[in-house]
Amino acid sequence: MMKRLALACTAAVALSACSNMSGWNTGAPASAAPTWKDAQANEFIPANQHAADALIASANASGFLDKTRPLIIATLANIDALEESSTFGRIVAEHVSGQFSRAGYKMVEMKFRDKVFIKQNVGELLLTREIKEVAQNHSAQAVIVGTYAASDKFVFVNLKLIRPGDNIVLGTYDYAIPMDRTIKALLGRR
Repeated sequence: MMKRLALACTAAVALSACSNMSGWNTGAPASAAPTWKDAQANEFIPANQHAADALIASANASGFLDKTRPLIIATLANIDALEESSTFGRIVAEHVSGQFSRAGYKMVEMKFRDKVFIKQNVGELLLTREIKEVAQNHSAQAVIVGTYAASDKFVFVNLKLIRPGDNIVLGTYDYAIPMDRTIKALLGRR
């Protein structure tokens, strides 16, 4: 009888420990899925839009941009491997392009164009030797390019507005994005 009671107590303790290891019965609330409110409060999109606004302001202060002529944007490239990008580089380019469009600039949608270097799972990467040709084919007054560098705490982003005829930089903007789980996922890190 005593052995059965000891065995039952041992089994109960073991089951309790197993359930606590899986996150059950810990007394702590389970991590909730993000809400619509959380999505609205996320600062990633506004940070990219602010960067686009700063780039626009920089170029406009110098009188470089003409709203009647189109612009092209390239997928942001990994600074350590310029022929590589990620979901992060592609979505930042989308946010910047969208903000230029909202400001009244004509953005050429490169995903629907021929003669652009598009690598599977990378995006529209414009290499230096191709910028002039692509811009000329689309009568683009400037090309927005960018790079990013990931550290353990931040992703550092650099955007440049380049005149394709002579590769002169018309404007630039640098900013940092905090490295959280979402950004790690966009970078393909776990």
